Amino acid sequence: MRRSPGGAIVAALVTAATAVAVASGPNIASAAPAEPYTWKNVRIDGGGFIPGIVFNPGEKDLIYARTDIGGAYRWTQSTQSWTPLLDWVGQDDWGHNGVLSIAPDPVDTGRVYAAVGMYTNSWDPNNGAILRSTDKGNTWQRTALPFKVGGNMPGRGMGERLAVDPRNNRNVYFSAEGGNGLWRSTDYGATWAKVSNFPNVGNYVADPSDTNGYLSQNQGLSWVTFDPASTSVYVGVADKANPVYRSTDSGATWERIAGQPTGYLAHKGVVQGKYLFIATSDTGGPYDGTAGQVARLDTTTGVWTDISPTPVADRYYGYSGLTVDKQKPGTLMVATQTSWWPDAIFFRSTDYGATWTRIWDWNGYPSQTKRYTMDISANPWLDFNSNPQPPESTPKLGWMNESLEIDPFDSNRLLYGTGATLYGTTQLTNWDANTTFSIKPFAKGIEETAVQDLASPPTGAPLVSALFDVGGFYHADLDTVQASFHDSPALGSNTGLDFAELNPQFFVRVGNASAAPHIGVSNDGGKNWYQGQEPSGVTGGGTVAVGADANAVVWSPAGVGVHYSTTRGSTWTASTGIPAGAKVESDRVNPKTFYGYAAGRFYTSTDGGATFTASAAAMPTEGRVNLKAVPGAAGEVWVAGRTGLLRSTNSGQTFTAIGGGVSEGINVAFGKAAPGATAPAVYLVGTVDGVDGVFRSDNTGAYWVRINDDKHQYGNAGDALAGDPRVYGRVYLGTNGRGILYADRQGGPTSPTPSTSASSASPSPSVSVSPSVSVSPSVSVSPSTSTGCTATYKVTGQWGGGFQGEVTVKNTGTATTTGWKVGWTYTAGQTVTQSWGGTATQSGAAVTVVNAGYNGTLTSGASTTFGFLGGNTGTTNPVPSPISCSTTP
Repeated sequence: MRRSPGGAIVAALVTAATAVAVASGPNIASAAPAEPYTWKNVRIDGGGFIPGIVFNPGEKDLIYARTDIGGAYRWTQSTQSWTPLLDWVGQDDWGHNGVLSIAPDPVDTGRVYAAVGMYTNSWDPNNGAILRSTDKGNTWQRTALPFKVGGNMPGRGMGERLAVDPRNNRNVYFSAEGGNGLWRSTDYGATWAKVSNFPNVGNYVADPSDTNGYLSQNQGLSWVTFDPASTSVYVGVADKANPVYRSTDSGATWERIAGQPTGYLAHKGVVQGKYLFIATSDTGGPYDGTAGQVARLDTTTGVWTDISPTPVADRYYGYSGLTVDKQKPGTLMVATQTSWWPDAIFFRSTDYGATWTRIWDWNGYPSQTKRYTMDISANPWLDFNSNPQPPESTPKLGWMNESLEIDPFDSNRLLYGTGATLYGTTQLTNWDANTTFSIKPFAKGIEETAVQDLASPPTGAPLVSALFDVGGFYHADLDTVQASFHDSPALGSNTGLDFAELNPQFFVRVGNASAAPHIGVSNDGGKNWYQGQEPSGVTGGGTVAVGADANAVVWSPAGVGVHYSTTRGSTWTASTGIPAGAKVESDRVNPKTFYGYAAGRFYTSTDGGATFTASAAAMPTEGRVNLKAVPGAAGEVWVAGRTGLLRSTNSGQTFTAIGGGVSEGINVAFGKAAPGATAPAVYLVGTVDGVDGVFRSDNTGAYWVRINDDKHQYGNAGDALAGDPRVYGRVYLGTNGRGILYADRQGGPTSPTPSTSASSASPSPSVSVSPSVSVSPSVSVSPSTSTGCTATYKVTGQWGGGFQGEVTVKNTGTATTTGWKVGWTYTAGQTVTQSWGGTATQSGAAVTVVNAGYNGTLTSGASTTFGFLGGNTGTTNPVPSPISCSTTP
């Protein structure tokens, strides 16, 4: 199972709106302004479990896929790729990226429903919800449920638990887990009520003794399906003695179907013609299952028939992935739920299950005959860097094959999910002609990795990643799937990596392999690796930090305490003064300085990690805490946590809180400085001015711009974050289930160089509304009637219907100011819509701006700037005159 990085998942951020009162005219927002950014996935393609694929039977090529931690997707036929549908899910409701079920409406095909929620135990603090859309998932409405939903819980591959009644599409059913029973909506999913007379809420649990609640929940009801030719509704129940129920009167009454097979759980139920087919296994899966059967009910006679493809004595797997060919009655397929060795097996029947053929068969052990070929050229890492001995082969057909679906409009197209990707073929009927067909990945656009760490070095590949499940990659090209993931050693789920800032060819990587090794070392920037040594007792990767010159490494692994190495990982010595499990980080300039955080304390080592000393500085004591040191600045380290964002310039002895409206931090990173600036760009995942998001500051945190938006939030994101040292404005964001995102500024004005005063640097906004902005440097100097200061107004960019402006305020007096006020009157109907570096109000055509808290104090001759966005409806944008300036606000 995959969880949020760092163990137990913390409570989500609270979003609060902030507004500024305006005398009259437009509302001037005080929240951090937004800069347009383009967000894209670093291409890996897949990387996680696909528990459900659903074709809409009412519209050709309308296909949905669901994931356990990475949201839902819709197929785009023209590009042969998937479009993510739930990227709007944010930090406060991150669990809604776990999709337990998805149901398209076969009548009104614009409608689609999703049951969302990630965990039913304490790991997810929120209840689940039913999402509904009338535009194929482009936008959604949400109805909260009074219980939790487990999109990443055991049994998540069973289903589909949501279904739309094709005879009356106002009616939608949901088979819930956790003993919550059967639910129904009669108004297109807007409201829901429990079906009180449904007789069985299920009783199967994977492990009743599990104390954390993950394996001990009742897996409840498993699927709903309709007979489109009658009023019958069928429901699967996680109860081995009573796995299938039926209503013959559109859900008014319910009964256990007589004569049904028992001893197994029905993972799937599909109706075709007069038959109900079920595929069963002895567990809820998706990782396990060693026995099961396939059965058929003749709904006209009530007779059940065991149609299992394999005799019981030869069976070492359960069944799932059941599908029928709507174009060819009598044709059905079923998959082994788990057949880890030598591979999965798919079975196909063209006579309603009376006889079956296999996708591969033995031809004198260990030889096999195969009806298929595998083409993974689009995603070559799917060979898992392996070359197994026969009869195993690489790439495998798959594992955890809970979803196997024949296109209802095209008998040749089959899609199926695995634990690592989504495969398919468009030549399926070759099977019946005894000619081979090609299977290849159909995962473009699906990015489902859980990202643990990211590094963007100043040379070499732009990005190197550490990921759960598939380990991580050397991303030589962000838009190209890489040929292989980290290997030699692979380390299983990788948990951390770092490089030497002054010698970036040297990397260290750590991970959660089930046995040694747990560490790898690279001398070519993370492209190739060799196995490092490790202290006795290591059980997991933890975090790792590499000294700036590569001559010291500090490792905080699971199972033992913090250790340091002066031999590039070949020998290790226990560190002192720092507790086990601490997060560790290296100073990016001083090779001997390392930092650590644990349980509300900050630690510093100045001897290469041999000894650490606790700082007296106050630190966040709970929640997600991440620390980063600043490249090029010895002793500068930042800490992001629930209490905000902290900065130290003396190696952690003291910290100051970063202002600019920051109230909470999840992670912080540093990238290439803005043009003309000396300090690196700072990237923050956190809360600024009451808004959760991803932010950038070009002046050491005095001022922030939001660089994501409400459509690009990516759920539980930010525990991995890196700025690019070579591309100004680029940031890499790690998510728990939506892979790695990279973001670039859209074409617009470059952030201006900050002006300085005796007190502090003024904000350096980088705000663009249009990808193409024409700069018109119109300048007006304030008249001599100003008192103690002058104000210079200029337009820095214009576009249709809007513009960006900047005003420079200079103290022309002999005394230091305590504040200032600037004013002007527009003559062409312009309006100020947003401001920074000053608080703007507008009444009619008159605009007044007073200083912000940090830039009101100006010594004689000093200056500062404030900026704003404006709107105009005409064809002209004249510079207002006069511009008044006063030092008595």
